[in-house]
Amino acid sequence: MSGRRSRSKGHNWEREVARRFREICPGDDIRRGLQYRDGADCPDVTSALFWIEAKRGKRTNIKAALKQAEEAQPKGKWILAVTKDDREPAVASMRLDEFLELLEEFWELRMQ
Repeated sequence: MSGRRSRSKGHNWEREVARRFREICPGDDIRRGLQYRDGADCPDVTSALFWIEAKRGKRTNIKAALKQAEEAQPKGKWILAVTKDDREPAVASMRLDEFLELLEEFWELRMQ
């Protein structure tokens, strides 16, 4: 696949991830990040709660996506990698400690 086509595929995936998050969280300002930066100071998709790295390709590297987000050291946001291999369903991945923190907050709100 050419570099241009690959970039287009990635940008389209970022748009789709942002759109799907907006459907679930209509009050959040969810959109693609600032794409002219190197990714160290801006996620692929911005959200009030999550630092989202969105990757799509033949075989995406979930660990590399999580590491890229962690290196940015986002304060006050959960790190989330949303990856999609060609012709496969999308996967959302987090570090276990962060997932458990999120689950704890969700559970407390649900039990009120």
